[in-house]
Amino acid sequence: MQNASWFSEQLVNWYRIYGRKTLPWQIEKSPYKTWLSEVMLQQTQVATVIPYFQRFISRFPDVASLADAPIDDVLHLWTGLGYYARARNLHKAAKIIVEKFAGVFPTQFADVLALPGIGRSTAGAILSLSLGQHYPILDGNCKRVLARFAAVNGWPGEKNVEQTLWHLAEQVTPKETVAEFNQAMMDLGASLCSRSKPRCSECPLKLHCVAALRGEQVQYPGKKPKKSLPERQSYWLLLRFQQHVYLTQRPSSGLWGGLYGFLEFDTPRERDAYLLIQQIKYTRQQELPAFRHTFSHFHLWIQPLIVELDILPEIVQEQSAASWFTISAIPEVGLSAPAKSLFTQLTAPIID
Repeated sequence: MQNASWFSEQLVNWYRIYGRKTLPWQIEKSPYKTWLSEVMLQQTQVATVIPYFQRFISRFPDVASLADAPIDDVLHLWTGLGYYARARNLHKAAKIIVEKFAGVFPTQFADVLALPGIGRSTAGAILSLSLGQHYPILDGNCKRVLARFAAVNGWPGEKNVEQTLWHLAEQVTPKETVAEFNQAMMDLGASLCSRSKPRCSECPLKLHCVAALRGEQVQYPGKKPKKSLPERQSYWLLLRFQQHVYLTQRPSSGLWGGLYGFLEFDTPRERDAYLLIQQIKYTRQQELPAFRHTFSHFHLWIQPLIVELDILPEIVQEQSAASWFTISAIPEVGLSAPAKSLFTQLTAPIID
């Protein structure tokens, strides 16, 4: 790229004046802190991540404490942050680091890249931001900055477009100030070079940004081809006995893997059949309003039914853990966002 050295110099100079330098994971930097923050920041805004990071690092101050923790503790602290595979992969990776690297976060790129849940950009971010190693990064913010600066056509999710952006990232990433530069790329994309309202007049790259010079900023990067999301139905059974509610743990892989939640059924008939088969006797029931929860690839309509039991049943639960939890406080296990929301409604009496 022409202007590659100019690009990096302008960006680093801008960062030294305007960049973020006091985020929790930037204080007393370490590969562990950077790893944790980078994983949390995938698909999630900085403001949302900060309190989660602070709670997480307080409970798990190092790799060993994370590896030793039960997965339920990890998922509990992740509750509400979404994309729970990230938490499961963190836990798996921590165990690998303890076993293969004596609990010390690896500093070789290939070793970091081989850890669960870490791709090329995340590996580069960890090593460059915490140790100053010379690796480019290409998160969503970086893609937007580079796509606009060089007017790269197409959606970055397409392989050829992504390869073009990686090539540009490699060209502009300096060796001497790589930590500042990579943080600057992310900061610029999160602020001045935002998706919908870029503030080009304040941008340090405006003199040579092709999209800005053409007045075509909003056309870059190209958008993902639209397709309508399919919809699914799920019928949730909230069994309540006195001040307790029944929760079951989902399989470790798949949707909400490893999280606890309410009994789920594909149809009302399956739900009602379950009550008969388990010989569950109840006094009252109340159907709550259905609501929609959206995933990246489909909409899930959830129809909750609270069933008040008069005696504690002996439920036969196969292939997964399950238990009765008090409704006076949110249990310290991983819960999906919809389950956590419904849990808070269980303290109210059933309305006849």
